[in-house]
Amino acid sequence: MSQLVTVDQVGHVLMIGINRAAKRNAFNLATIDQFAAAYQQLADEPDARVGVVFGHGDHFSAGLDLAEVGPAVATRGAQTLAGNYEYDPFGIWKPQVPKPVVLALNGLSYTLSIELALASDIVVAADDVRLRQLEIGRGLMPFGGGTFRGPAQLGWGNAMRFLLTGEEFGAEYAQHIGLVQEVVPAGDHVARARQLAELIAEQSPMAVQATLANARIGRDGGESAAVEHILATLPNILASEDAAEGLLSFVERRPAKF
Repeated sequence: MSQLVTVDQVGHVLMIGINRAAKRNAFNLATIDQFAAAYQQLADEPDARVGVVFGHGDHFSAGLDLAEVGPAVATRGAQTLAGNYEYDPFGIWKPQVPKPVVLALNGLSYTLSIELALASDIVVAADDVRLRQLEIGRGLMPFGGGTFRGPAQLGWGNAMRFLLTGEEFGAEYAQHIGLVQEVVPAGDHVARARQLAELIAEQSPMAVQATLANARIGRDGGESAAVEHILATLPNILASEDAAEGLLSFVERRPAKF
């Protein structure tokens, strides 16, 4: 099988690249499965602390290859998008990967690209990015999380503007509504995403994953659930080698080394 998703580990960062540039990185069934496998690798590889997701070529992704994926979704259901591994890159049908993901968008970034942005932890966009949630114009509805994560994370009107009109929008509006956190010149988006990932990777892996987990619990289950998670998790963190190194680095007035 051709490598439709590349996976390269650079230090503590796992670089995950969609590699179907001849089809504008549209996801067919094999791409969906290889993409989920890459997220599984991110979760399982102890030395991989952060993932960076990007598209090879001029576009992040034009969306699903409907000619192939459409019939599969009709027979198997929307969960086809999750792939066949433990973690769902969209975090809907199966758990989200327990490590941070930084997403780099450029060029055409349609449909599932927006939904991956909503499922990622930090999003960097090239200034040439073109975003569009166009399912309603094809007689479909979004099924990768856009319909509920969009309003929750971006505000009702901001999300409905692109969900119900299907109109294309660019980097400026995406940053304005909080879909992306940083806009950089086209061509610099992957390098900037990697820089942010490397900053995360320098921190305590245990603390990063606990912080991410607590934020997700608070988002999905409310403050009380997040408080319970802190009470259960913090003692182990305080007793960890990471916390000991953090305290020692404070006393010795130096950066911690995890």
